Amino acid sequence: MASRSVAERWTYDEFARLPDDGNRYEVIAGELYVTPAPRSAHQEVLMRLIEIAGPFVRRHGLGRMLPGFDVLFGEGDYLEPDLVFLRRGRTDLVRSRGVEGAPDLVIEILSDSTAGRDRGIKRARYEHFGVAEYWIIDTDARQIEIHRPGERLPRIEGGILRWQPILDGPVLEIDVQELLSDLE
Repeated sequence: MASRSVAERWTYDEFARLPDDGNRYEVIAGELYVTPAPRSAHQEVLMRLIEIAGPFVRRHGLGRMLPGFDVLFGEGDYLEPDLVFLRRGRTDLVRSRGVEGAPDLVIEILSDSTAGRDRGIKRARYEHFGVAEYWIIDTDARQIEIHRPGERLPRIEGGILRWQPILDGPVLEIDVQELLSDLE
């Protein structure tokens, strides 16, 4: 099933009333996008990331990581990235309805139905709203694209990704090939 877009301006109240039916609903620049639930490889990578990064973030008191949590940038922009990180001191952006503001890190895991949107309009919206770092995980190419505001081209990592969420803080090393191995 391919994603579809319905041109209409959406308020948060309308967005919040969408059904919980296994599909992913996002409103990006005022348009509704509906995507089917992710496949097993996508979910496996997400779980591995949570198992690697979650304990690192907690152990060092760096902030919060949240999977599949709404990010509300403003009226007409309600996105649901695969994983978000907020540094300590910014976790007050987490509210009952979602993250209300720009996370410090947003991670999307590509699927056939979302690749164009993840690399296109979502990347543009994340940059527009001030997301400091955006990772696009490409399971087919076995690499991670790292986008930062103001950088024309992403850094491509296929070996060891070094993530330092807090300046002068601890560094997490992620073996990208191991992260993306043995996927169905």
